[in-house]
Amino acid sequence: MTAQTSSSLFLGIDTGGTYTDAVLWSHKDGVAAKAKSLTTRHDLAIGIAGAVETVLASAAVDPSAIKLVSMSTTLATNALVEGQGGRVALVMIGFSEQDLARDGLESALGTDPVVFCPGGHDVHGNAASLDLSGLETALVELGGSISGFAVCAYFATRNSAHEIAARDLIRERTGLPVTASHELSSKLGGPRRALTTLLNARLISMIDRLISATEGFLEARGIRAPLMVVRGDGALVSAAFARHRPIETILSGPAASLVGARHMTGLDDAVVSDIGGTTTDVAVLDKGRPRLDPEGATVGGYRTMVEAVAMRTFGLGGDSEVAFEEGSLAPRIILGPRRLVPVSLAAVDHEQAVVDVLERQLRGSSPGRLDGRLVVRTGVPDRLAAGLTAAEQKLFALMSRVPQPLDRVLASNAQLATLNRLVSRGLAHIVGFTPSDAAHVLGLQANWNAGAARLAAELFARRRDGRGQAVAPTPEAISARVLSALTRRSAEVILETAFAEDGLDGTATVAHSLIQRAMDAHQGIARLSLALDRPVIGLGASAPLHYAGLEPLVGNRCIVPTDTDVANALGAVVGQVRVSAEATVTQPEEGLFRLSVTPATVFQDEAAALDVAETHVRQRAMALALEAGAEMPELTIERDVRTATIEGQRRFIEAHIVAVASGRPSIAA
Repeated sequence: MTAQTSSSLFLGIDTGGTYTDAVLWSHKDGVAAKAKSLTTRHDLAIGIAGAVETVLASAAVDPSAIKLVSMSTTLATNALVEGQGGRVALVMIGFSEQDLARDGLESALGTDPVVFCPGGHDVHGNAASLDLSGLETALVELGGSISGFAVCAYFATRNSAHEIAARDLIRERTGLPVTASHELSSKLGGPRRALTTLLNARLISMIDRLISATEGFLEARGIRAPLMVVRGDGALVSAAFARHRPIETILSGPAASLVGARHMTGLDDAVVSDIGGTTTDVAVLDKGRPRLDPEGATVGGYRTMVEAVAMRTFGLGGDSEVAFEEGSLAPRIILGPRRLVPVSLAAVDHEQAVVDVLERQLRGSSPGRLDGRLVVRTGVPDRLAAGLTAAEQKLFALMSRVPQPLDRVLASNAQLATLNRLVSRGLAHIVGFTPSDAAHVLGLQANWNAGAARLAAELFARRRDGRGQAVAPTPEAISARVLSALTRRSAEVILETAFAEDGLDGTATVAHSLIQRAMDAHQGIARLSLALDRPVIGLGASAPLHYAGLEPLVGNRCIVPTDTDVANALGAVVGQVRVSAEATVTQPEEGLFRLSVTPATVFQDEAAALDVAETHVRQRAMALALEAGAEMPELTIERDVRTATIEGQRRFIEAHIVAVASGRPSIAA
């Protein structure tokens, strides 16, 4: 490895839900090339290869010139949300079956096996009697039915000896991957620590496949550079580090976007809003770093102990469903949260089928409720359609890979519920009018079929309001209203996030009439104004369009960087390695100070205990930083000594020492 130079080329990769992005970047020239490829969920390496090959061709560089590769990924997040992952065995040492009912652990465990063993420690690290005979028996019975183990012992954060003993036994007897809870978190709260460890164990084989496939592609392409992965807090870690701690990559993509936003703008304090096709992600930059969720990241309904960016996600994007408020004389436009396939996109591959339907519906004497709506099969394997009810099977049989009009597919309004169930199972997509179509009508977007978009907008414009009048005179007029509504709703979700960060009920506060009046710049006797204390950074390929009118609504600047469409991939490559190590000193009895490391050490002097604790975390943090791929990491140490004054005497309660090591990743020689 060598020190980094300004001419070194770095490759950043981000695997999103729709697209995989790649970017080539150097300290000297910034972004040299960027590219997108459709994400291939069945084999993410295919999408990665497509984006990387394109960016290499665009930049016309020798692959050997690339000195570092870094990637962010939604794989771990999506797996937890969708309930995927390997079957693992959970080993609980010193816990009882009643503990499974806490923190969602039993729900997360599902049908996976759990083994209870006597043992564990108390709050000061004193050991109970350990008995692993039950685990030894279970190892024989489990055989080849699981992919790994998760081990959690009572108060393992104060003494990890029993977890280490169980881990070593499992590795010796099975050779399977084992995750011990003290390796992931130093926080108290056994059941939630067990939950975090369980989820991590499930993800190991999945992340390993992704990293192996990526390393194989890079090797075959002649790119012999270290591979880094973005964690959920925005820090970089080596691929080897991520293999053992895959759960730390949850919310990797959003974290990378924040790092990219700061790099592109130089702003230390901002609200970052990333708009995609399906969702808008909003988070806050404070003093140059993403605000983290103090309670631990929540993914798939489970609250983990993983430090990750405090991100709020809203069902709002370029492909959001456009609908009208029901029962209003002058109905307002409602966007999302459901995603539709834009009509203009469906017409790219099936122009005649889509246009014929829209033109037929326009020839009708009056607007129909299902006008402009079609349905298409998603193309998933037939085995995923197992277990459908008779009604669902009948409706599913009418669909094909060619879009079909809903007014011909549905025989009654009652079948809408059946259709929605097929959509929620991922078997069908609804095609309809979206903000992306509106942009095509107005000539602000031109990558799909603008003619089909205009027909869909014309159908939408002739819908009736509460007075029986058409909601808009022209396709252009309704399209302008839709895009205006998207900008307005974007401002609302940004303000909702800001209010929530300030400790308020964000949703209720934004909906309040005073806030709405302030956003409208209502000219009453009492004039109201509203402003964020920091600018907004707009990310996403469509941000230049949808955030153009954002500034007066949020009362501050809105900055859309030049390379906003690849912010995640850029953030993956410009970040830093950052790891921490912690130790706790307690006082089990007057005059004794116990350092909670393995093996636990007892001192008769407070200063000596704190000095040894600091030395321990310093060495541990440096070792972790090097393991995580840092080059010449820098250290900071914090001591939090808690005391009380009783009858005029200072009494030691507890001390917490944290060492943080950070630095840029090492690069290839």
